[in-house]
Amino acid sequence: MTEVKHVLGISGGKDSAALAIYLNETYPQMEVEYYTCDTGRELTETYKLIERLESKMGQPILLLDAVDLTNVTDDSPFDHFLSLYGGYLPSSTSRWCTKKLKLEPFERYIGDEPTISYVGIRGDEDRDGYISKKQTVQSIFPFRKNIWSEDVNKLILSNQKSDTFKEIAERLVSKENKARFMQYADTPISATFNLKEKLNALLDVSIKTYNHIVFQMLKDTDYPVGKLDSFPLIDNEETLVLNDIFNILRDSGVGVPAYYEPLNYEVEIDGELKKGTYSRSRSGCFFCFYQQKIEWVWLFERHNDLYMSAIEYEKDGYSWMDTETLEELASPERIANIKKEHYLRMNRNINKNKSWQDQIMDAEGDGCVSCFV
Repeated sequence: MTEVKHVLGISGGKDSAALAIYLNETYPQMEVEYYTCDTGRELTETYKLIERLESKMGQPILLLDAVDLTNVTDDSPFDHFLSLYGGYLPSSTSRWCTKKLKLEPFERYIGDEPTISYVGIRGDEDRDGYISKKQTVQSIFPFRKNIWSEDVNKLILSNQKSDTFKEIAERLVSKENKARFMQYADTPISATFNLKEKLNALLDVSIKTYNHIVFQMLKDTDYPVGKLDSFPLIDNEETLVLNDIFNILRDSGVGVPAYYEPLNYEVEIDGELKKGTYSRSRSGCFFCFYQQKIEWVWLFERHNDLYMSAIEYEKDGYSWMDTETLEELASPERIANIKKEHYLRMNRNINKNKSWQDQIMDAEGDGCVSCFV
């Protein structure tokens, strides 16, 4: 059997932390390497979470360095690359921070070795996240009903591969599922029955059967999973959503990262004092430009020293937000307005029966979770 590396990136967020615990407990026979990319500008809560994970799993989490700071004067990997970019702050249109601090260290770490990268995208999310351009890297999504990446599903379910798919299906599908499964397998992809519809139809009949067919078909490809003699996740039929993630973290004793827990704030609306809650929706640098305004307020009030540090980066016309500077946002009047807007929006969500977890899902964006969830 060709040696295949199994890896999982720990971002400091809830999903990757829960996936590490899940893999460690559910598939102890798999030798998974856990790693993290330290930008040098993470929240204290992130470092504490990584320490608790190491203690829980009895396994070190490898620290990947974006740059060797031994012979430079910069305070952090982020500051080093900021200097190289001439003080140009990263943004949604120029995410050099993700590329330089996350993706490039990861791709140096794995080299050209066949690698399976486990990604913590949940069953209640509709995205694939970061997919490496390296042909030797394959992403697997253990929390989803569909554990395979889009490129794999396109290959396996293509009309050109239909005969091979059906031949393997005939051997693997159970008698009780055979008629329905083969009906969908026989139906070609078309404008009236697209790839996603075919995939979901097959998975609805039997997740395990579909996974076993994919595993067999990958044997004739260069995908890392195809180089394995066996792969326990093809028998996985679980679909885990946000509430499951919180349960895994709490039940394990690792706990939910503190910045996700809702904290109280007060705001005056129509002369009446109202109580709302705020929290952070993602891991990552404390000055992440994907933050909502209320998250900047959270940082200002809960980690004022970090907020002041973020202000220091706004020089020469560069700012973290297009609409205002952090100094402008920090005025008492502006903070009160942001809290008011947030309170009213959350109240509308409550009226729509949206839970705290639902609101976190609404707030989640791409950010660095696109590489290490």
